[in-house]
Amino acid sequence: MLDMQKQIIEELKAKPSIDPKEEIRVSIDFMKEYLKKHSFLEGFVLGISGGQDSTLAGKLAQMAVDELKEETGSDRYKFYAVRLPNGVQADEEDCQDALQFIKPDKVFVINIKAAVDASEAALKENGIVLTDFAKGNEKARERMKAQYSIAAMTNSVVLGTDHAAEAVTGFYTKYGDGGADLVPLFRLNKRQGREMLKELNCPEHLYTKVPTADLEDDRPQLPDEVALGVSYDDIDDFLEGKEISEEASSRIISYYLKSAHKRHMPITVFDDFWK
Repeated sequence: MLDMQKQIIEELKAKPSIDPKEEIRVSIDFMKEYLKKHSFLEGFVLGISGGQDSTLAGKLAQMAVDELKEETGSDRYKFYAVRLPNGVQADEEDCQDALQFIKPDKVFVINIKAAVDASEAALKENGIVLTDFAKGNEKARERMKAQYSIAAMTNSVVLGTDHAAEAVTGFYTKYGDGGADLVPLFRLNKRQGREMLKELNCPEHLYTKVPTADLEDDRPQLPDEVALGVSYDDIDDFLEGKEISEEASSRIISYYLKSAHKRHMPITVFDDFWK
């Protein structure tokens, strides 16, 4: 089991500890370099949920864009924050606080409820009745579809919020919130993201709130840790190479193996997919 833990840590590029200032710089420079190397691109698009991950990624993206504006003397670069409620969002106040903290160049509000309901109805007409869980994935994919439409019309790329503590469990929707062009938080665990937000003087309630995907109608605001059956403290400790209970370690490794399909591109005839 220890060998598997080491393998996972290496594959996810997780670190036992970080210097928050250094990692902030790494993420900002990564995004800046991408735009500079692709001169036809002009910005970033990201859905803002009011949670820790999108707040961090959004703030770093706006900082990257602001630096590019200053360095080039041009205002062509933009960060587009996208609010994507499904009807009325329960933690809308947190979303607004996150936007106030990020101060994005432009905010779009795309309510996905009508689109999700239409998709559900069209499937039902063909005998496909979605479970509440499957409908949650519809919501995630509709949100990403909207972001890519905005990106297409603004010469931008879509950012993802995937990080090591999420990737290790596969706790995201394939081609939903798992679909993106750049993932500036890759390598970090949950507590390291909190360290970075604290360094950035983010309002504390945005990174101490209980993480929730909030995709299921029957179980609104379901905490991630309840859905996973393992705490983020255990996940972070695992990724930092620390010893945790055998039960928690086994659960994390099981999630990692079962969600392997989410962490690679579509399989071709040349791939050793059975390995």
